Amino acid sequence: MPKVRIPTPLRSFTGGVAEVVVDGTDVREAVANLDVAHPGIGERLLTEDGQVRRFVNVFVRDEDVRFQRGLDTELDEGDTISIVPAVAGG
Repeated sequence: MPKVRIPTPLRSFTGGVAEVVVDGTDVREAVANLDVAHPGIGERLLTEDGQVRRFVNVFVRDEDVRFQRGLDTELDEGDTISIVPAVAGG
C-alpha cells in the first residue's frame, strides 16, 4: 500500500502522525481514502471540483503529479505520496 507524507500544517488531521498508509491504485483514490480515514484533510488538498489546490504540490516518485497524470497518476506497491505546501516569498 502507498504511504502519504503529511506536512506539519496538516498533521492535526492525522493526530500528529507524519506518515500514514492508505489504500489506492492512483493518487485520486489514495486521497479519497486518506480523507475517509482522516476527515477534513481532503478539502485542504483538493478544490470543490476535485483538483489539487494551487498552493499544494503532490509528488509521487519525486515528481509533481501535475507533470505526470495528475490525480490519475498510478501508484505502485510501496510508493510514497508527498504532500508539500507551496512556499511563497519575496
